[in-house]
Amino acid sequence: MSLTDNRTLDRYPTRTLAPAPHRRRVDPTVWGTIESDGLDTFDTDGFAIMDRLLHRAEVTDFATEVTRLTGDPELMLDERLVIEKGSRRVRSIFAVHELSSMVADLVRESRIAGLARQILGSEVYLHQSRINYMPGLSGAGFSWHSDFETWHAEDGMPAPRAVSVSIALTENFPFNGSLMLMPGSHRTFVPCQGETPANHYRESLRSQEVGVPRGADIVELAAQCGITQFTGKPGSALVFDSNIMHGSSNNITPFPRSNIFLVFNSVENALVEPFAADEPRPDYIANRDFTPLV
Repeated sequence: MSLTDNRTLDRYPTRTLAPAPHRRRVDPTVWGTIESDGLDTFDTDGFAIMDRLLHRAEVTDFATEVTRLTGDPELMLDERLVIEKGSRRVRSIFAVHELSSMVADLVRESRIAGLARQILGSEVYLHQSRINYMPGLSGAGFSWHSDFETWHAEDGMPAPRAVSVSIALTENFPFNGSLMLMPGSHRTFVPCQGETPANHYRESLRSQEVGVPRGADIVELAAQCGITQFTGKPGSALVFDSNIMHGSSNNITPFPRSNIFLVFNSVENALVEPFAADEPRPDYIANRDFTPLV
């Protein structure tokens, strides 16, 4: 089979009319050679935690940058900014590397992009960047989901050959909406039921209702894999596979949670036409400039 055939053949069908069985992942988790000690759990669990990816002074600088961006009145009308569904508070800012030279520089550093190259075994490009901000008392969580299911269905990502790096700018406590993951679930692809509505992406960034597994799917996966949580100090990072099942609860505590979220995709896994949507999402959500990061 040629590379072109491999990229356009739908090996992970989803958004089906009827419930579909879980599918065993047919692609590797680690495509390259792991060299960083902090990534030693990635292949088995589908994620790894780096305790000090950013230094304390860097955390302070990036936290100041996030405050600047979330308080910029000109961004309030920008389509890249997403507002919480139940309030007028900022939930996410997409394509943040286009808005912040600090983030643009960070993305290219070997300690960041280099982690993705080890895992993906190739040169990489930035599929998505954003700031996630979960305010205290009113921050809404994220439903259980696999990122790859959405990126495959709506963006045209052929295979789960992408990795996310979530860098904490505030402390992730067990009680302020920190991310929950199912270790080992990255080896199972869970098809979702229902067609993709046209132009629903804006609403899905605020509250995802399309591309989420059924309750029965979550019960089955949790019984097999269990659930763990990413907690850690500011500057720590979660590096996780695109297909791992994850989600978060609402933040009703007074402690806000914010992070820099970066998604690296292999240049050998460049996007094609969406596999289960009429048209691709905008570039600020799914970048179609496949130029390798240098």
